[in-house]
Amino acid sequence: MRKTILFFICFLLLPSIHVQAEDEMEETTKKMNLYLKQQALTQIPWYYYAAINQYENNIRDNDNIIAMEFEEMTWYGPLNNDKIPHPSVIEMFGGIGKDGNGDEMAKDQNPEDILATLSDYLLKYGKTEQDIKIALWNYYQRELTVQTIINIAKVYKEMNQIDNFKQAFPVPKGYNNSYNNTWGDKRGFGGRRIHEGTDIFANYGTPVRATNTGVVELKGWNKFGGWRIGIRDVFNRYHYYAHLNQFTEGINVGDIVKAGEVIGTVGSTGYGPPGTSGKFPPHLHYGIYKDDGKNEWAFDPYPYLKIWQRNAVD
Repeated sequence: MRKTILFFICFLLLPSIHVQAEDEMEETTKKMNLYLKQQALTQIPWYYYAAINQYENNIRDNDNIIAMEFEEMTWYGPLNNDKIPHPSVIEMFGGIGKDGNGDEMAKDQNPEDILATLSDYLLKYGKTEQDIKIALWNYYQRELTVQTIINIAKVYKEMNQIDNFKQAFPVPKGYNNSYNNTWGDKRGFGGRRIHEGTDIFANYGTPVRATNTGVVELKGWNKFGGWRIGIRDVFNRYHYYAHLNQFTEGINVGDIVKAGEVIGTVGSTGYGPPGTSGKFPPHLHYGIYKDDGKNEWAFDPYPYLKIWQRNAVD
C-alpha cells in the first residue's frame, strides 16, 4: 500500500518537475542570448557578462533574468526626480542608463537596458581581463568580489556553460567513511572556538574529491587545518578541505577543479607547525562558507553532504 501511494505521488509530481526543467532551460537560453548579443556589440567575451550577473544573483534576492541593479539616482541622474527614462534626458541629468533594445527608453528593470549600461561602463576601461578587473574594482571596491567574478568567468569559459553544475560527495564510493553532524561542537586547540564544518572519518590515503566545480583559491598549511585547500564555486561558496595527508600532484591556486575531481587524500595533519600529524584520527574536515558581497560566514554542510552522498552515482 505504501509503495502504491509513493508511486502515485511521484506520478503526480512528474509533470511539475518536467515543466520546471523546461522553464530553467528557457531562462538559461534567454540569458545566453543576452550575453552573446552584448559580446557581438562590444567584443567583450560573453562569460564576463555571465559572471557578473551570476555574482549579482548570488548576493541579491530577486527573480530577474538579469540580477544586476543600479541605484535609481545613478541610473536616471541625481536631479531627474520624475525618473524620465528617455536616454537624452538621463544623459542631461548625469545618469548612466542606456537604451539596449532600441525602444528609445532606458529602464532600470529592462534586461537589455541593464546590460547595455553595464557594457557602456566596462568599455570605458577596455576589453582585456586586466581592464575588466580595474572596472570591477572601481565599481565594487572589494578585492574578493573582483576575484570571485573573474574566477566565475574562468569556469564559464572553460566549461562553456552557465548551469547544470554537478555536485559530488567528497569520498568516492567503495571507501569506508563515517560522519555525524558535528557543526558547532567545541574545539580546544588554539583557544575556545566552535567547529565550523563536518568531520568525515576515513582511512589514511582515502581520496578526497571536490564537491563542487570551482577555482582553487587557497592551498597550503594552517596550524589548525594542517594541509588544506580552499575552492570557491560559481555560487559564492568557499569549500574548505582540511587535515589532508597530501595534495593531488599538479593542483595549484588558480586552477579550475571539477566536481568529483580528486584534490588530495585523507590525513591527520594540523594542530602545530608545518608537518605536524597524528594528533587525532585521520579524517577530512569539510566546511562551506558563503559570501554575500559584504561578509563571509560558515554554515552547516551536513545536510548538503547527506544529499550528495544519497545522489552519488560513482
